[in-house]
Amino acid sequence: MGTVAPAVRDEGGRGLAAFRRNVWWGLAGTVACVLGLVVGDWVLDPEVAGAVRAVTAVATGGTIVACGLLVALRLRSRTPSMALTGGAAASGVVAGAVPLAAGNLGLWSLAPAATVSALAMFLPARRAWLTLGGAAVVLPLTGAAVALATGEPDTGHAAWMPLLMVAAFGPTTLGMLHAWQVAERLDDARHLAGELAVADERLRFAGELHDVQGHHLQVIALKSELAARLARDDPRRAADTMREVQELAGDALRETRALVQGYRRTTLEGELANVSRVLASAGVEARVDADPSATAGLHDAGRALLGLVVREATTNILRHSTARHAAIELAGAGAGARLRITNDGARPDGAEPAADASVDATGATGTARDDVAAPGGGSGLASLAERLAAVDGRLSWESAGDRFVVTATVGAP
Repeated sequence: MGTVAPAVRDEGGRGLAAFRRNVWWGLAGTVACVLGLVVGDWVLDPEVAGAVRAVTAVATGGTIVACGLLVALRLRSRTPSMALTGGAAASGVVAGAVPLAAGNLGLWSLAPAATVSALAMFLPARRAWLTLGGAAVVLPLTGAAVALATGEPDTGHAAWMPLLMVAAFGPTTLGMLHAWQVAERLDDARHLAGELAVADERLRFAGELHDVQGHHLQVIALKSELAARLARDDPRRAADTMREVQELAGDALRETRALVQGYRRTTLEGELANVSRVLASAGVEARVDADPSATAGLHDAGRALLGLVVREATTNILRHSTARHAAIELAGAGAGARLRITNDGARPDGAEPAADASVDATGATGTARDDVAAPGGGSGLASLAERLAAVDGRLSWESAGDRFVVTATVGAP
């Protein structure tokens, strides 16, 4: 007999546990009711010999208990012991053989058919149905052979009753087991969907936190360095710079709190309005050429992601480049929009991708290595490429000489 590997399952779902109980009561209750009513009526017949009735009653009771235990184990994906398997088989055989020997060619097949159906649950589906098919042949032939040997005129009755019992118990048992397995898999899928949702939310939160903290901390570090240089020669300007640092730290704190509460939203308009001021504070001359109508047909997610591209590219300019000039261009591209951010500060020392490295929305790379996801080896641009791909967008970046270009496109919904 095949075995069923035990599975570690979450027993906390009340709906699934209730459905398992219903399936158990349906299968075990059917066996108990059919055998109890039909066989019990014959066992209580005073015209039947007392010893025959006693043995049949004990064997039938053992069959009912064994079938109930087998169903309970199968619904919990556990394997029955050899003792239980052997006891179930012995009870079924005795509960069938005694009435058959006593000449009752109608009810003898109930216990064997119920036992075979219960044991077939532990076999692979194909073997289970083959087992039931074998029982549907063996039991009718046994009944017919006994009828012929004893001179019973109604041979047809002796053959079709066992066939009917196998057809009644077998498909019912395997059908309800299949229903339970489907419900079990659906419950597994529900738990997996919940875990994936948590993982996606963690990734989203990590990306948002990078967008907030990475940008602000880079500017704070830059201005703090500037204030340190000015402290001796120009204390007044140093104090003004530190006040700006204080304001930036306050902004970072507020945006982080808003992010945690789920309220923060990055807007393309806000990032475009902010980029010139931020880059100017680092001595980078920035030119912004944005067509307001370019994003009119975009969905909110597309506009928000373009805003994040502006923020990430600005942060990378501050962190990794020696740029003196930068250009931000936003224009229409068919039914969507294209954002291009260029700077002239690509480093030749490998801090940025060295030659025509690009990553498109599918994650394919040009000459860049897969682990060079963003200038300086960071993961911001690669993460944004994946997020843009989810809304049918594309993000790429390339370096040629001292020129570094980030291009993002988003289509209309």
